[in-house]
Amino acid sequence: MLTTQYAPGAPDWLDLGSRDIDVSVAFYSGLFGWDFQSAGPEAGGYGMFQLDGKTVAAVGPLTQEGTRPAWTIYFHTPDADTTVKLVERAGGTVRMEPFDVFTAGRMAGFTDPAGAEFAVWQPGDNKGLEKVGEPGSLCWTELHTTDVTRARGFYKSVFDWDAEDASFPGGTYIVLSTSGGGQEGSFGGMVQLNDEHIAAGATVHWHPYFAVTDVDAVVEKARQLGGSVIFPADDLEGVGRLAQLADSQGAVFAVLHPAVP
Repeated sequence: MLTTQYAPGAPDWLDLGSRDIDVSVAFYSGLFGWDFQSAGPEAGGYGMFQLDGKTVAAVGPLTQEGTRPAWTIYFHTPDADTTVKLVERAGGTVRMEPFDVFTAGRMAGFTDPAGAEFAVWQPGDNKGLEKVGEPGSLCWTELHTTDVTRARGFYKSVFDWDAEDASFPGGTYIVLSTSGGGQEGSFGGMVQLNDEHIAAGATVHWHPYFAVTDVDAVVEKARQLGGSVIFPADDLEGVGRLAQLADSQGAVFAVLHPAVP
């Protein structure tokens, strides 16, 4: 389960690359009730999404030509520069070399061997997201990839994640946990994309899940706000009710009402 007591390898930050910040703010404010707090003129338009005064995500303008709106998941690292070496050694590539974000922390961006983008956050003054696992906040992360076996090895080499196979309709789901964290350290999963998924337009990527109290209401609200439904609401035994959506600019995310234990 996600917690704000961040262990190495756990998701600790989340931001949206947007073509139009105002459009993104309108969508997510309408969907989750988030408020937007600008990080100031020196931040180039970057700012925080907050719920009840606590940061649940962030948003900033797209900075690289040809990129599409998307959510980026950041994983905790005690040393971003060391992570660069681990990524390169494991067959990944560096999209953004490590750099300091004022005194908030140090970050770097990467692409795994199959093409999924992710990032790391080395905390400084900013320790990470201030609310997770509650309605309107990050509750799970998921990698869709064309090569689960290679992805499993890659992320093990980089973050030393534990990975456990679980039954999944149509295949195997790999549950990810921080090293030695057990079930309490679980934070995400991996799904194999097959030829049918690719033909239907599925892409290799990481995306976030946000906890909600009513999946169907959120799906309908997303449509009203200009979003689209990728996978409609469905119940998954032992997991809960979930749906995969795209926002009004095409960034993919999912919503989940967790099953009661």
